[in-house]
Amino acid sequence: QVQLVESGGGLVQAGGSLTLSCAPSGNIFHIAAMGWYRQAPGKQRELVAGIGSNNQTHLADSVKGRFTISRDNANNTLYLQMNSLKPEDTAVYYCTAYNGDLIWGQGTQVTVSS
Repeated sequence: QVQLVESGGGLVQAGGSLTLSCAPSGNIFHIAAMGWYRQAPGKQRELVAGIGSNNQTHLADSVKGRFTISRDNANNTLYLQMNSLKPEDTAVYYCTAYNGDLIWGQGTQVTVSS
Protein backbone atom coordinates (compact mmCIF):
# COMPACT_ATOMS: atom_id res chain seq x y z
CA GLN A 1 0.00 0.00 0.00
CA VAL A 2 1.36 3.41 -0.96
CA GLN A 3 2.07 5.70 1.96
CA LEU A 4 2.89 9.36 2.36
CA VAL A 5 6.18 10.08 4.11
CA GLU A 6 6.69 13.40 5.86
CA SER A 7 10.02 14.92 6.83
CA GLY A 8 11.39 18.20 8.11
CA GLY A 9 9.82 18.43 11.54
CA GLY A 10 11.80 19.29 14.62
CA LEU A 11 12.39 21.73 17.44
CA VAL A 12 12.68 25.43 16.69
CA GLN A 13 12.55 28.63 18.70
CA ALA A 14 9.66 31.04 18.36
CA GLY A 15 10.16 33.24 15.32
CA GLY A 16 12.08 30.54 13.50
CA SER A 17 11.31 28.62 10.33
CA LEU A 18 10.87 25.04 9.22
CA THR A 19 10.00 23.42 5.91
CA LEU A 20 8.01 20.21 5.88
CA SER A 21 8.11 17.86 2.91
CA CYS A 22 5.85 14.98 1.96
CA ALA A 23 6.40 12.41 -0.75
CA PRO A 24 4.59 9.18 -1.62
CA SER A 25 6.41 5.91 -1.12
CA GLY A 26 5.13 4.73 -4.52
CA ASN A 27 2.90 5.82 -7.36
CA ILE A 28 -0.35 7.56 -6.48
CA PHE A 29 -2.50 8.37 -9.48
CA HIS A 30 -5.05 11.09 -10.11
CA ILE A 31 -4.38 13.15 -7.00
CA ALA A 32 -6.95 15.92 -6.93
CA ALA A 33 -5.68 17.72 -3.87
CA MET A 34 -3.05 17.55 -1.16
CA GLY A 35 -2.90 19.19 2.22
CA TRP A 36 -1.45 19.52 5.68
CA TYR A 37 -3.34 18.91 8.89
CA ARG A 38 -2.08 19.28 12.42
CA GLN A 39 -3.08 18.01 15.82
CA ALA A 40 -1.92 19.57 19.05
CA PRO A 41 -2.15 17.70 22.37
CA GLY A 42 -5.72 17.66 23.65
CA LYS A 43 -7.07 19.34 20.51
CA GLN A 44 -8.87 18.18 17.40
CA ARG A 45 -7.04 17.68 14.15
CA GLU A 46 -7.35 20.78 11.97
CA LEU A 47 -6.67 21.66 8.35
CA VAL A 48 -3.68 23.98 8.06
CA ALA A 49 -3.30 24.30 4.29
CA GLY A 50 -4.52 22.69 1.09
CA ILE A 51 -3.61 22.83 -2.58
CA GLY A 52 -5.51 21.62 -5.62
CA SER A 53 -4.24 20.10 -8.84
CA ASN A 54 -4.40 23.58 -10.41
CA ASN A 55 -2.25 24.92 -7.55
CA GLN A 56 -5.13 26.83 -6.01
CA THR A 57 -4.35 27.13 -2.29
CA HIS A 58 -6.20 27.47 0.98
CA LEU A 59 -4.65 28.50 4.28
CA ALA A 60 -6.19 28.51 7.73
CA ASP A 61 -6.60 32.02 9.14
CA SER A 62 -4.18 31.20 11.95
CA VAL A 63 -1.29 30.65 9.52
CA LYS A 64 -2.01 33.16 6.74
CA GLY A 65 0.98 35.39 6.10
CA ARG A 66 3.32 32.93 7.82
CA PHE A 67 2.92 29.56 6.05
CA THR A 68 3.14 28.73 2.36
CA ILE A 69 1.99 25.49 0.76
CA SER A 70 3.40 24.34 -2.55
CA ARG A 71 3.39 21.21 -4.64
CA ASP A 72 5.61 19.59 -7.24
CA ASN A 73 3.06 17.95 -9.52
CA ALA A 74 5.70 15.99 -11.43
CA ASN A 75 6.42 13.75 -8.45
CA ASN A 76 3.51 14.58 -6.14
CA THR A 77 5.77 16.10 -3.51
CA LEU A 78 4.15 18.52 -1.10
CA TYR A 79 5.83 21.25 0.92
CA LEU A 80 4.88 23.51 3.80
CA GLN A 81 7.15 26.48 4.42
CA MET A 82 6.54 27.72 7.95
CA ASN A 83 7.92 31.10 9.00
CA SER A 84 7.51 33.21 12.13
CA LEU A 85 6.62 30.09 14.09
CA LYS A 86 4.74 30.46 17.36
CA PRO A 87 4.48 28.10 20.35
CA GLU A 88 0.84 27.52 19.41
CA ASP A 89 2.03 25.98 16.12
CA THR A 90 3.37 23.05 18.14
CA ALA A 91 1.64 19.91 16.88
CA VAL A 92 2.01 16.74 14.88
CA TYR A 93 1.70 17.69 11.22
CA TYR A 94 0.12 15.23 8.80
CA CYS A 95 0.30 15.18 5.02
CA THR A 96 -2.76 14.09 3.05
CA ALA A 97 -3.55 13.29 -0.56
CA TYR A 98 -7.01 12.88 -2.05
CA ASN A 99 -7.66 10.75 -5.16
CA GLY A 100 -11.09 9.49 -4.27
CA ASP A 101 -9.63 8.11 -1.07
CA LEU A 102 -8.00 10.27 1.58
CA ILE A 103 -4.46 9.04 2.18
CA TRP A 104 -2.63 10.07 5.35
CA GLY A 105 1.01 10.22 6.28
CA GLN A 106 2.31 9.06 9.63
CA GLY A 107 2.91 12.59 10.90
CA THR A 108 5.94 14.63 11.87
CA GLN A 109 6.36 16.50 15.15
CA VAL A 110 6.88 20.26 15.13
CA THR A 111 7.77 21.83 18.47
CA VAL A 112 8.13 25.58 18.86
CA SER A 113 9.74 26.76 22.08
CA SER A 114 9.05 30.18 23.56
